[in-house]
Amino acid sequence: MFDLDRWREIFQSISKNKLRSLLSGFTVTFAILLFTLLFGIGNGLQNTFKKEFAGDSMNSIYIWSNYTTIAYKGNQIGKRVQFKNDDFKFLKENFESKIQTISPRIQRGVNVVYKNEKDNYTMRGVYPEYQVLESVEMNEGRFLNYRDINERSKVIVIGKMVEKDLFGQLSAFGKDLKIGGIIYKIIGVFSDSGGDSDERYIYTPFTTMQRLYGNNNYVDDFGITYNPSLSINEAIAFGNKIKRELKKKHNVSPDDQRGIRINNYASSNKEVSGMMVGLGILIFIIGFGTLIAGVVGISNIMVYIVKERTKELGIRKAVGATPKAIIAMIMQEAIFITALSGYLGLILGVGILELAGPSLESFFILNPGVSRPVVIGATITLIIAGMIAGYLPAKRAARIKPVVALSAD
Repeated sequence: MFDLDRWREIFQSISKNKLRSLLSGFTVTFAILLFTLLFGIGNGLQNTFKKEFAGDSMNSIYIWSNYTTIAYKGNQIGKRVQFKNDDFKFLKENFESKIQTISPRIQRGVNVVYKNEKDNYTMRGVYPEYQVLESVEMNEGRFLNYRDINERSKVIVIGKMVEKDLFGQLSAFGKDLKIGGIIYKIIGVFSDSGGDSDERYIYTPFTTMQRLYGNNNYVDDFGITYNPSLSINEAIAFGNKIKRELKKKHNVSPDDQRGIRINNYASSNKEVSGMMVGLGILIFIIGFGTLIAGVVGISNIMVYIVKERTKELGIRKAVGATPKAIIAMIMQEAIFITALSGYLGLILGVGILELAGPSLESFFILNPGVSRPVVIGATITLIIAGMIAGYLPAKRAARIKPVVALSAD
């Protein structure tokens, strides 16, 4: 493989057949270029999907109540379905084995004041489990705990963008904020992978907010993470069962699509997974098909080159070259052309993705690119492709008889 004389002969052969070598290599270059671009775009779509769900746990289910659209069991059209504390208890008791975490939620727009700084934010009353639902990471301090819930403490956890808006470069931890005329103690500052908008929330104990904003047992909505051991189909069935049972409890028609609504991430995961599988198959078919065309092209070129070098190969055999040496030389040449052309396509593809990446975000393609395993896989594929392309011509060359070859025109 590292015989300098053989490599010299390969380069001489390529230089004598520049146009044919260029044309044969072009097909492989184009195949790998196309495959790299398609694969990179596919990765970009996956990155977009991950970013969209980054702010929440991937096994989340959110449940909202709304106004009914169908009269049913004494409920008129337009009746507001109101969740209450007993619905929280109902969900925990009836679906305990399938629920990983659950939190009720109350949400209000509030005016927040710190010294001379003030702004409007969304305040959420939640349970400690909500930290898992939103994939919240604490930068400083802690999240809410059950002591806060039981004591209805006037404490809050703020997003880092709230801290930046009101405190600038200073730490907000331990400071007091006035919210709606009430003083709250900041016990923690969090960051959220969902981005700036998710870091402009303020969290307070659910019981505190329930008492201060209405002094009743009303709940706006629920957040649930289902047991990770559930398959996607089982999780979808679980979400549908929750919806059915809550509709029964609140006398909402089974056909009413608005009275009680559910956002089950398992459904979205299934849809996107199906789309990505389909896209992956399409990429493979296009890339593999184009690569096969390139291999066939190189094989045809090598057959022609072998025919042109019949006399040369006959002389080699006459002076002692073995069929094995002839096969190795032809296959090495084919592998070299295939690998070089393929890597050229790979480099071009990666370069185009790097340059075009920022402009593709408007098309929901985020950070398109190829990973190291893809590059390693491409290397192996190109070597195998080169071996396939060179095998038949090499076998033909090895069967040339010196007498016939020397008498050829």
